[in-house]
Formats: sequence, C-alpha cells, structure tokens
Amino acid sequence: MEASKGGIYRRFFKRPMDFVLSLMSILVLSPVFLIVAVLVRTKLGSPVLFKQERPGLNEKIFSMYKFRSMTDERDTEGNLLADHIRLTKFGKFLRSTSLDELPGLLNILKGNMSIIGPRPLLVQYLPLYNEHQKHRHDVRPGLSGLAQVSGRNAISWEDKFKLDVKYVEQVSFLGDWKIIFLTLKKVFVREGISSDTAVTMEAFRGNERAEDNE
Repeated sequence: MEASKGGIYRRFFKRPMDFVLSLMSILVLSPVFLIVAVLVRTKLGSPVLFKQERPGLNEKIFSMYKFRSMTDERDTEGNLLADHIRLTKFGKFLRSTSLDELPGLLNILKGNMSIIGPRPLLVQYLPLYNEHQKHRHDVRPGLSGLAQVSGRNAISWEDKFKLDVKYVEQVSFLGDWKIIFLTLKKVFVREGISSDTAVTMEAFRGNERAEDNE
C-alpha cells in the first residue's frame, strides 16, 4: 500500500537518492570514465558510447548508454558478424567488470533509470510479455537489480522476470541497499556474466504458454 514505508520510500526518497548517488559516483569515477573511454576508442574504435533505445518506467522509451564492448566487424555483404566474433578480450573484460555499465549513471542522473530496478531490456520484447511480466515496467529500470544479484545472465528468462516483479512488489530502502552491496560483491567475483549457451543471454522468444505467475 502507498501508506507503507516501502510506498513512501518509492514515492518520495528513491529518486532523490538515485540522483545524489549517481552524481557523486560520476564525480568520483570521472578518471575511470576517461581511462575507459580512451581504451575503448583505441581498441574498439568509435563511437565510444553504445546507445540503444530501451523501455523504461511505464514502457516509455529512452536511450540507454553503455561503453562500447564489441567491434564493428562485418561480412562481405555488410552484415555485422556474430556477437562472439565481435566481442574481443577487452570487451569481455569490460563486461565481466561491469565497466561497460558506467555510462548508465548518466541515465540515472537524467531520471531514465534508477540505481536498483529491473534491467531495461530490448524494445522488441514488449509485445512478448504476459500480464504478470509487464509489471516489471511499473518502476524505473535499474543499473542493477534483484535478478542480477540472483544469477544475472545465468538464470532463465522465466526466473528473471519473476524476480523482477518480486522486486517491484517489495521495493524498500533496505532492500535497495542490500542489492547494492550484493552487486558490488558480484562485480568483484564476476559471477553470472554469461548463460551456458550464449555470450551474454539468449534472446527472449516470448512465453510458450499463457500462465498466471505467483
């Protein structure tokens, strides 16, 4: 309920906390931003930033920023090569350390994203969600989230969406800080970067059957 502590935090304190923490992080990490940007430009080329449209709060589309982690290699017909070919050792390093996610702090500062929330996925997935899964867009998407600290790309889509909705239903100050600390731990350990069969995560193909999730 809105009158609950979680509701008050979500309505009045979560966004200001996001703004302050993202601004502080950008200032403190500005040397890291510069170093990574130079390395990306040198090793992978330009543009340094990867920009892609993603659905945010209430499915509103925004441009999400990340550091580029793949080359622009193409075949003789001009088509991009497979991800596992374009993802270099340096790109894998950026992803495993989550350094590629640093520009997402700019999205948080702008209000497109939150520090903690369901990860923003591809726009083409929007028609594929069932009614339960759509609730993942009832809050701002996050730089990290419950699904990320519970397995990241190593868990199934079904489990990931259940965790996303569980987070939406239980947003709280203590819960967010717990996920923040668990995220830092995951970054150092480098767990769940890839699924068993893909460089990151297999594409979401939709739900095989309509069902009511708990």
